[in-house]
Amino acid sequence: MTKWGLIGASTIAHEWVIDAIRAVGGEVVSVMSTSAERGRKYADDHQIAKAVTSVDALVGDPEVEAVYISTTNELHYEQVLATAKAGKHILCEKPLATSIEHARDMVKAAKAAGVVMATNHHLRGASSHQVIRDAIAAGKIGKPMSARICHAGYLPVHLQGWRLEKPQAGGGAILDLTVHDTDALRFVLGDDPVEVVAFDQHGGMAKSGLEDAAMTSLRFKSGLIAQFHDGFTTPFAVTGLEVHGTEGSLIGTHNMTQKPIGKVVLRNRNGETELTLDGGNLYERTLRAFDAAIAGTGKPLCSGEDGVWSLATGLAVMKSAATGAKVAVEPGL
Repeated sequence: MTKWGLIGASTIAHEWVIDAIRAVGGEVVSVMSTSAERGRKYADDHQIAKAVTSVDALVGDPEVEAVYISTTNELHYEQVLATAKAGKHILCEKPLATSIEHARDMVKAAKAAGVVMATNHHLRGASSHQVIRDAIAAGKIGKPMSARICHAGYLPVHLQGWRLEKPQAGGGAILDLTVHDTDALRFVLGDDPVEVVAFDQHGGMAKSGLEDAAMTSLRFKSGLIAQFHDGFTTPFAVTGLEVHGTEGSLIGTHNMTQKPIGKVVLRNRNGETELTLDGGNLYERTLRAFDAAIAGTGKPLCSGEDGVWSLATGLAVMKSAATGAKVAVEPGL
């Protein structure tokens, strides 16, 4: 049983991660918030014994074995370094940081400390994405040639705030959504992006010059080309992930989400077949894999290195949208 500390009294921990930790047999023993009042209320609401107001107090707690970091993006760097220095295992929200240099240093620090580091790209835990990955690996669509992701919806009111108002915190649709798309395709394809061209959109929801939607075209090492639509402003869009190959297509719908929903259809010369999904909880899968990595019997669903790749792509997308130029994606490490 892994004993966890939370850096950040966050919405995502409240809605998903605390329950997932407990569902796989873990225990949350401490939560850190810079506001003592908020931290104590959060701890009481979630039956967490300890509430502290500093990173050092949390990572210095001998009872804490692993730390989940879900603060705003610009804070991750120092918090991961402190956690690694304390010898605690790390599950960090995406994007890992707001600069590629910081993200790389975070991964190096975890390796030097001998601790497990994972990025919380939850979509790797989706049965729909795993079924798509397995079908591609089995040759069900021949050679993958193109892909398309729609990750556009309406940002719920309770999640609005820094994502729409704070560029310094890594707000905006690209660092919130495009990084997920990148990781999802890297996961299902086993391939890496090499260059991007992007447009962003300012539809009136975001402030301070931040984008609230973006469309991106990417080329991968294999030659596959892909298209992303990401946004906060389209309440009636249907999310999905499609991969098209020389011998067939895999079409996933309603599956760019935290919920274990959606469907996947294989289309080929024999017609259409809906593939079987198991409906398992995405975060519980993430936590089970993390525990296996700690035990030395497995590896995280999404490593720190994977998080560097998704951030590198997101930053390239931001640069392309700002300049109008085609931008190369820096290698993850």
